[in-house]
Amino acid sequence: MLTLSVRCQRVSCQLLASSSTSPLIQTRSYATQPKKGQIVKQASQGFKGKKNTPSGQMEPAKKDKKMMAFQPLPVSQLPHPLFESDRPDTLTLQSFHPETLTRVVESQALKFPHNDNDPFRIFGLPRNILVEFRLLSKPCSVIRSVTIDAINKLDAASEKNSKESRVVFTGPQGCGKSFLLLQALQYCNARDWLVLYIPRATNLVNSTTAHTYDMRTRTYLQPIFAYQTLQRFLKVNAPRLEQLRTQTEIEIERHPLVPPGTPLVELINIGLKDQGHAPTVLDAVLEEIGKQTIFPVLLAVDDFQALYCKSHYRDQHFSAIKSYHLSMPRLLLEYASGQKSFARGAVFGALSMSNTTFPLPVELREALSLEYDRPYGPYVKRQPELVEYAHGLERLAVPSSLSVPEAASVFEVWMKDRAVPSKPSDELFLAKYSEASGNARAFVWKGLLSSMSA
Repeated sequence: MLTLSVRCQRVSCQLLASSSTSPLIQTRSYATQPKKGQIVKQASQGFKGKKNTPSGQMEPAKKDKKMMAFQPLPVSQLPHPLFESDRPDTLTLQSFHPETLTRVVESQALKFPHNDNDPFRIFGLPRNILVEFRLLSKPCSVIRSVTIDAINKLDAASEKNSKESRVVFTGPQGCGKSFLLLQALQYCNARDWLVLYIPRATNLVNSTTAHTYDMRTRTYLQPIFAYQTLQRFLKVNAPRLEQLRTQTEIEIERHPLVPPGTPLVELINIGLKDQGHAPTVLDAVLEEIGKQTIFPVLLAVDDFQALYCKSHYRDQHFSAIKSYHLSMPRLLLEYASGQKSFARGAVFGALSMSNTTFPLPVELREALSLEYDRPYGPYVKRQPELVEYAHGLERLAVPSSLSVPEAASVFEVWMKDRAVPSKPSDELFLAKYSEASGNARAFVWKGLLSSMSA
């Protein structure tokens, strides 16, 4: 026993002596308080290894620099007069007001009002219009002859059923269909209409929101998008919705019956409190505002052709879900086809010819009497459901090119707003107008703003 204890003492002494150099033995060290004025650097905690320095010591690996969001430079680093934010604004435009929208203001640029509850600020905008409004100091648009035609249709629709006013804006790519739909939306909002705007209908069918199957309606519900639509619809139309009440008893699953005479705002709040009730509540709200005759209703849908295209949603068997089997596109298609309607109001849509993911289907093309973009014949399959949903739609053709006075107003807006670095001249205007062949989008992006892309 004595010999064994002596051997254990020798082994323990050897281990203690080699603990500072052996890599197999780890010792615990405790943090000490840093001295006053001493800067303590935190060790790297990444997954990357460590480098060996020439002296043999271990050096922590440096973290890779990540690309962060663009942040504005401090004012002290922008002394040049070009970056002064308090420069006088030279873009002075007349306001977009219903009383001023006559043939007198054709080919003139009008600015949209700046309010917190403007429809395009709440509902959103198509991507190309959003970028233009961010470049300009004031959101504005040029009044065209087709704008007055659309406004005349809205004035006539304010006293008629929406079945008689289902209009689709057609025209080549970049001719201004989305701007025309936005002008109609602003006009109806200023005229005290109830407005519902879907700026990007492709988001309803591109499988970007959750969907659940509903056994009661045999459709796939989209609760997130329905919730967002209710929220935006209430914020834009709150003063008008407070004056309306339900006319019939409304049944909502897992919720007490909503009796007649309930304020419409309370019905909307049911869908906002529980996201699962949002699709049912949205359907009930549209039916209730369709019965009342106090306020006209405008349903405006951009990327209208996406409602008739194949969706990217898949069922449990990974089979493609038809667009009319989704709750939101089906609801819009019912109003676009006249199966459901508003007592007073209209349904306006705008086609997007630049979206190759959701092209214009043959059923909608034939309903609007548009030319075929590829050979079609009687043996090409048509879906009867889409033919029924497209029946009765009216076509309003948007001119493919701007007139010279309209293009001159667009040119003047961008030049006065100092968005184009070139010096304005008649030669520059005519050169850019000719290059774009009068196309509105090409005139701005490929003509006036082409010098900004280096």
